[in-house]
Amino acid sequence: MDPTVIQTFTSPVILFFLLGIFAAVVRSDLAIPEAIAKGLSLYLMAAIGLKGGLAVSKSGIDGTVIAALLAGTFAGFVIPIFAYALLKGFGRLDRINSGAVAAHYGSISVVTFVTAVEILGAQAREPAGFMVAVMAAMEAPAILSGLMLARGFGKSGEAGDQNTGEMLREVLTNSSIVLLLGAFAIGLAGGERGFAEVSPFFEAGFKGVLCFFLLDMGLIAARRIMDSRAITWRLASIAVILPLINGAAGTALGVGIGLDTGSAAALGVLCASASYIAVPAAMRLALPEADPGIYLTMSLSITFPFNVLVNIGLISAFAAYLTGSGVVAP
Repeated sequence: MDPTVIQTFTSPVILFFLLGIFAAVVRSDLAIPEAIAKGLSLYLMAAIGLKGGLAVSKSGIDGTVIAALLAGTFAGFVIPIFAYALLKGFGRLDRINSGAVAAHYGSISVVTFVTAVEILGAQAREPAGFMVAVMAAMEAPAILSGLMLARGFGKSGEAGDQNTGEMLREVLTNSSIVLLLGAFAIGLAGGERGFAEVSPFFEAGFKGVLCFFLLDMGLIAARRIMDSRAITWRLASIAVILPLINGAAGTALGVGIGLDTGSAAALGVLCASASYIAVPAAMRLALPEADPGIYLTMSLSITFPFNVLVNIGLISAFAAYLTGSGVVAP
């Protein structure tokens, strides 16, 4: 086995996530207050956005950046179509819930990406800064694709049609997207000199904040799945199968367009991740009849832990194998 897979499980970031799961399983009263958890989330998004903008200010925008943005946008549209077919066929979900869940899997998880960047950086495979922009570009296409699937590609009279404009505004002004892109623009405009003024705050505390945030995510994920009654074995299987297939396909796509090992792995992680913040908000607005107990439990309580604990390491090893920068034992 590639030693980077083992390294994933010894990272303090992952161990804090496991601590959260353990605390929930033994029914400890450990909890992170909601206001503090929100603050941790805002800090992480601002930090990753700034660092991404700084990296692009150093490297500039070239054909590789444009290719990565196009690849991410393409993946955001296409992944929900594959997920929808699997959910409706093998998963035996109805059209509305299949479309809603598919949108989650075409979209991205910011925290999964941030965790992956930290792990890849520890493996000397840090992704390029422009991958932050790719991450933001995947959000809206996935939601629109999933929504079209849920509504039968624009059939008239479908529930929620009158909310399309409001839904689009909700997606494009979502706090995660606004903060990520805003911080990215600030990092791009400020460059090294500007970032130096705030680097003590955003550099020194980053890993510690991520540890506390993943502690909270471990608590939430474990408690939700323990309380869930809507997930069948078929849906639980899909919540693992999709990130494996999407992660491998996204990594191969990244290598195919010429990305370095870390950036190709980051694209694979983005394709493998599932949204549990922005997309649920959009689905509540556009598809109120869809069951949150299905799409939130699958994305947050099954796919998110699987990606953090297993799939990031697998994707990193696969990217190294494809680019020839590492050897993966059979």
